[in-house]
Order: sequence, then C-alpha cells, then structure tokens
Amino acid sequence: MQMSSPRASPSPKTKVRPLRPWLFAGGSDVGRERAHNEDAILVDDERKLVVLADGMGGYQAGEVASQLAIDVVREDSSDVSLTEADLGRIDPETGISVAMRQLRGAIEKANNRICSVARGREELNGMGTTIVAARFYDGRVGIAHVGDSRCYRWREHSLEQLTRDHSYVQDQLEKGLISEEEAKHSQQKNLITRALGIDAIAEADVQEFRTRPGDVYLLCSDGLSDLVHDDAISTKLGANSTPSERIKVLIDAANANGGRDNISAIIVVVGDPPVADLWWQKFLKPPAGK
Repeated sequence: MQMSSPRASPSPKTKVRPLRPWLFAGGSDVGRERAHNEDAILVDDERKLVVLADGMGGYQAGEVASQLAIDVVREDSSDVSLTEADLGRIDPETGISVAMRQLRGAIEKANNRICSVARGREELNGMGTTIVAARFYDGRVGIAHVGDSRCYRWREHSLEQLTRDHSYVQDQLEKGLISEEEAKHSQQKNLITRALGIDAIAEADVQEFRTRPGDVYLLCSDGLSDLVHDDAISTKLGANSTPSERIKVLIDAANANGGRDNISAIIVVVGDPPVADLWWQKFLKPPAGK
C-alpha cells in the first residue's frame, strides 16, 4: 500500500493593516461681530505645508497683510524638487533643518513685503499680521510662528500647545505677575508683542518635533483659542469624524461663545510614512542588482 505524504498545513495569512492616510482640512469664518474676515489660510497637502495668518490694522488692511504673508510662504515653498529627506537635512550655515531655514526665511521675506506695500499705500499704513506655519517632512514637523496664532498637538487623548504666544499677557504670566486665571480674563490679552509688518525685523520662533501616525495638529487664530477652552478643543480634536467636520464643530463652538473675532483653523492628521519607508519593507526588497 502506497502511503501518501502528509500535506503541509497552510501558513496563516499575515494580516497587513491598511496604511493610514494623511488628512488635511482648513476653514475660516468671519465670526459674529466683525464686518469682514482678516484671516487667511493655506492648506497645501502636496507639500504637507499649512499656514495661518491673522491680519490687523485699518479698514481691510489686515486682510491685505495676512494674504501677503500666505502668498510669500507659498512662493518660497514651491520647489517640488526637494524630497522629504532633503528638507530634513541639517543646513550647515544655520544648524537647523533645510525645511526650517526655508520657512524662517519665507516669514522674514513676508515681513519685508508687508512693510514695503504699506509704505507705498497710505490706506495700508500700520497693517500687520500674525503667522503660524507648519511643514511635515521625514517623520518630523517644523513649526514657525510670530504673534499669538497657535499650534496645538493632540496625541493619545492629550492636548499640548506647542507655540508660545508673543503677547503682553504671556510675558506677565511668565514673570509671575499674574495667574493663569487672570491671564484668561485679562483685558489686555490681545496685545501682541511681535507681528509681521510692524518692525523692519520680525524674528520667527522655530521648533521641530518628531511626529507619530495618528497625531492631530491644530493651527488656529486667537478667535478660536480665546473662546474655546483647551479641554473642549481636546475633546473635539479626538472625535471620530473627518477633519473638516472637526473644524466646523470648533468654529461653531467659538461662535456659540460670542464669536467676537474672525475664527480660523487648520487640522492635519498624520498618516503612515510611504511604504518604502516602513521598517518591514526592507525585508521585502530583492537583493541589490535584481
């Protein structure tokens, strides 16, 4: 009798989790008390670049300043030949990443252009804008800001403010002259100490952080952060909804609390790196030359 060899049991199929996509959304609202919107936003998902500017000064001058700032940063970030690895390299002259050098330089150029335009048009004299910008590259995010527009990070149910307000109240708070509760209700909370278009030099604070898939980054104007408590922001950022839906809920909350200013927000949900960058990809690659 011929014996048949036992069949090898099939190996269990390895379940591969689908890659989490990068998600971007932005929104801006005039609020309930302002006649027009002086905020401007940029959401460039191709370059993973987001920028928010909150303009100020004179009839419609603020919206000119904020749009100028957005336009300059867009122009200076248009080089598509730079890879994420290129952007993450350390620039030998400045000691910071190429991405951060580029972003800081763009903000300096924006300040110069705003000052130049204001000098040439009397009705725009005194215009200025805050700015906060974030660019994602090579597992990192670079953040640059001037003024009191903010960047928050929501990670694992915890919200953290990554930027420091350039404001009179923030300076008082850090010197111990007022409490956090007094700062929240101060009549001087909107007095900023740094902005684009005010002085010949406007130095941007720059920071760089490692990102994790699932991180949620929020850029917002003070029209949102002044009227929606951090706990409420955290809850809304952690909701199981699209970024666009979360932005609408945040703007609605600011309007429900008075809507005293223009309200702008941008959300970025960090996705997985490209397949070629995943650690397990190296085991699937054929030997060199094949």
